[in-house]
Amino acid sequence: MSIQAPISPKRRSESQLLARVRRELRSIADPAKAPLMQAYMKSAMPYRGVQAPLLRVRCRSLFRDTEFATPAVWRSSVLELWRGARYREERYVAIELTGDKRAAAFQNPGLLPMYEEIVVTGAWWDYVDEVASRRIGPILKKYPAPMRKKMLAWSKSENIWKRRTSILCQLRFKRDTDLDLLYACMEPSLESKEFFLRKGIGWALRQYAWTDAAEVRRYVRRNRGRLSALSIREALKNI
Repeated sequence: MSIQAPISPKRRSESQLLARVRRELRSIADPAKAPLMQAYMKSAMPYRGVQAPLLRVRCRSLFRDTEFATPAVWRSSVLELWRGARYREERYVAIELTGDKRAAAFQNPGLLPMYEEIVVTGAWWDYVDEVASRRIGPILKKYPAPMRKKMLAWSKSENIWKRRTSILCQLRFKRDTDLDLLYACMEPSLESKEFFLRKGIGWALRQYAWTDAAEVRRYVRRNRGRLSALSIREALKNI
């Protein structure tokens, strides 16, 4: 695993962003909801009690008032929020920042170590699925050759969240789905007993079934002896 070295020293503007994020989350939190959200997500990290739609709205105003002069400053801000988080919503803000419109030009294979850190240290579906489908997926589409190699490598990783990412990164591709890559990324996990891999395989197939149901039926038929019942049920749910 390639994890980026810690950032040092912290820039003053970045520290101000983290402080602003914390103040904003405190001001809009509903503490009564926090334990329910933590229990639902089975999270060791506590929640403030901020619902996702409200968090996204507030992120837009927070980011609009923050300057990111260079890709390095933006990346450092993302990782400061991620690494310094005390509440789970602070990590959600970090992921929202990875999708800031100004960062669109920064999205390339060079960001993979940052996303790898988020996937590996986040190690739960709420973080991983967003990064897989909305961050790594678009980079794969724009830079297919290098990213294809990376996703094939991730599909064989001992880390289940890297495997899940390789399986789910094409969720939004529809007719642009590289089926050979999708099947190759699922292959090492077809007989896994890990729930999140079985569920991910079923989800990826179900999503592609909206584009080509016949192909998904064929795939399930060919691999019925290796696919889990959960994967099969999820794959065929909408057919």
